[in-house]
Amino acid sequence: MEHSHHPHAIRDRIEEGPKTSYLSDWVYGGIDGAITTFAIVAGVVGADLSTRVILILGAANIIADGFSMAASNYSGTKAELDDYRRHRAYEEEQVETIPEGERMEVREIFRAKGFSGDDLERVVDVITADKTRWVDTMMVEEYGMPTTYRDPVKSGMCTFAAFILCGLAPLIPFFFSFPNPFETAIALTGLVFFGIGSIKSQWSTQSWLRSGLETLGIGLAAAAIAWGIGHVLKSAFL
Repeated sequence: MEHSHHPHAIRDRIEEGPKTSYLSDWVYGGIDGAITTFAIVAGVVGADLSTRVILILGAANIIADGFSMAASNYSGTKAELDDYRRHRAYEEEQVETIPEGERMEVREIFRAKGFSGDDLERVVDVITADKTRWVDTMMVEEYGMPTTYRDPVKSGMCTFAAFILCGLAPLIPFFFSFPNPFETAIALTGLVFFGIGSIKSQWSTQSWLRSGLETLGIGLAAAAIAWGIGHVLKSAFL
């Protein structure tokens, strides 16, 4: 979060504008991929089924659930973008057809921020002198919408890639026939959970250690529930 306050650095940063981040998509896909796949592994192990079943169900989950997550994220992100475009088109029409009414809105927005008199009128004149700047201001101040949005396709692809990469972790020990595959899967998936949580701390107020442990706890809790259900169902039906 630290950045230079040298005049040139400030100017370059402001002119460049806010950057679009896909970190949340990676974290979202990674956590769900690791949790759901490990929960399946734990459930199958709890039911004392074969390694073949673990690999089949795990692979099916990675592909099907990963695609579902990616499609859902794509749809949600696209809905946000479509909503922004709808509001922007409406605001552009208002600026064209009812400019004085829109100027009054700008005036009231900045009056509420403490501007008055000549300063207020100067701000209104500067903002409304450029229609793009005018509409940008209304989108942020009137509707509370951000100025940048993630690309829906990139969001979906990031989610799918993270889901697959992290979802493979619980299956690796079984695929390569490790001596103690389930115990190794627990350790490997635990590292993935902790790593994801640590990365997630970059956009939260939590420390990397606390965020990592929190995500690890959530993942292990989901796995414990799945293992318990598998064990109970095995006792009841097998």
